[in-house]
Amino acid sequence: MGGHHHGEVLVDPARRHRANLILWILLAPVGIAALLGTILLWPSGTGSQPLEDLYGTGPGVGMATGTVTRTVTETCPSTEGLQDVGGKELDCDISYIVPDAGGGEFALEVPPETTHSRALKPGDRIKYLDLTHATTGSSAPYVFVDFVRSVPLAILALAYAAVVCLVARWRGLRALLGLAGGLAFIILFMVPALLEGKSPMLVGLVGSTVVMFAALYFAHGFSARTSTALLGTLFGLGVTAAIASWATDAAALTGATDDAALTLNTVAPGLSLSGLLLCGLLIAGLGVLNDVTITQSSAIWELAEIAPHSSARQLFASGMRIGRDHIASTVYTIAFAYAGAALPILVLVSMYDRPLIDTLTTGEMAEEIIRILVGSIGLVLAIPVTTGIAVAVVKATGSGSAGTKKRSGRRALRNPTEAPVPPLAATTPDSPKPTATDAHQHN
Repeated sequence: MGGHHHGEVLVDPARRHRANLILWILLAPVGIAALLGTILLWPSGTGSQPLEDLYGTGPGVGMATGTVTRTVTETCPSTEGLQDVGGKELDCDISYIVPDAGGGEFALEVPPETTHSRALKPGDRIKYLDLTHATTGSSAPYVFVDFVRSVPLAILALAYAAVVCLVARWRGLRALLGLAGGLAFIILFMVPALLEGKSPMLVGLVGSTVVMFAALYFAHGFSARTSTALLGTLFGLGVTAAIASWATDAAALTGATDDAALTLNTVAPGLSLSGLLLCGLLIAGLGVLNDVTITQSSAIWELAEIAPHSSARQLFASGMRIGRDHIASTVYTIAFAYAGAALPILVLVSMYDRPLIDTLTTGEMAEEIIRILVGSIGLVLAIPVTTGIAVAVVKATGSGSAGTKKRSGRRALRNPTEAPVPPLAATTPDSPKPTATDAHQHN
C-alpha cells in the first residue's frame, strides 16, 4: 500500500536534534539567569525577627488541647456573679472539655460567632487558652481559640495523593513531589527574601521561573513537549508580570486592605505591601499557565501522530480549536476561583447602600478583579504562542518526507488493512466522512 498507517510519524534524526538544540538555546539562558538570580537574592536570614507567640500574652498563659464531651446552654462563666453588683447573668453555649494532658472536665464558653457557624459537638478536638495560672483578673479561666483540624486535613491530603497516583501513576507521584518542592522553595526563598526588602518583581520572576523549570521537567520529563510548554509558560509569566506591574500602579493598589497586611506593615516595615501583592499575582498564575501550556503542547504532538502529513497551518488551526475551548473553560475557572475566595467580601460590600461602580472599585474588590483580569490575559496569550512553538518544533522534528526514519506512534493500527486517517484538514466537522472507496483509493 502506498499510504502510511495511522500513527506512523516520519522522523528526521538530524532535524529532531536541531529542534531540541534550538529549544535549549532559548531556555538555557533563562534558566541560568534564574539560578544566578536565586543566588544573588537568597535571603541572609537577618531581615526580620520572629514574632512572639500570638497567644502568649502574659505569664502563666498556656495553649492546651482537649476533647468536647457535650455542649449545653447554661449561664456564661464570664457573667457569673454580675447580679451581686447590679449586673445581669446571661445564658450562652457551654462546652464541657476533657483536657488531653489529663485532669477533670471543665466548662468552656464558646464565642457566639463560632456556635452560629458550627457548634461544638461531642468528639471535637479544640485548642484553648488556660488562664488558671495567670493573674489576669478574668472570671473565665479558659478561652476558646480554634478547632484542631489535623486529622481531617491529613485524611483529605492522603486521599488526594492516592487519587492522583492511582489515575496518573508515576507521573502523578512526580507531580506531587514537584508541588511539595515548589511550595518549599516559596517558603524558604521567596518569603524570606520579600521580608528582607528585596525587589518583589525580581523575587517573583526568579522564584516563579525556578519553580516552573523544576516542576515541569520533574513531572513530565526532559522532552521537546515539556520544553515547548515551558517556553509558553515563561512567555505567559512575562506578560503577566508586565501587565500586573502596570495595573498595580495605575489602579493605585496599596495591598493594605486587611488585618494581615496592616500587621505586616507594623512588624516588617521594609516590606512593600503593593510589591507583595504584585508577587502574589505572579505566583497565582503559575498553576493555570502550566495547565494550559502543557495541554496545548501535548495536543499538538498527538494531532501530529494521528495525521503526520498535515501541514503546519492545519496543525495550528486544529490546536487552536482545542485552545479556544480551553480558554473558555479556564477563564471560568479563574474567575470562579477568585470569586469563591472573595465571597465574604462580596457579601459584605453588597450590603452597603452605595452604587455598584463604587463597590467594585474599592481596594478589596479591585485587587480581586485585577487578579482575575491579569491572570486571564497572560493565560489567553500563552495559548497561541505555545501552540505556534509546538507546531514549529513538531514540523522541525518530523519532516514528513522520503528518506526519513519511520517511528510508529502509540496509536498505530493493529489491523494492517485498516484505512489510514487522512490529514486534519479533511476531517473537519464540515467535511464529509471518508468512505471505504475513498480509503481504498488513498492507499
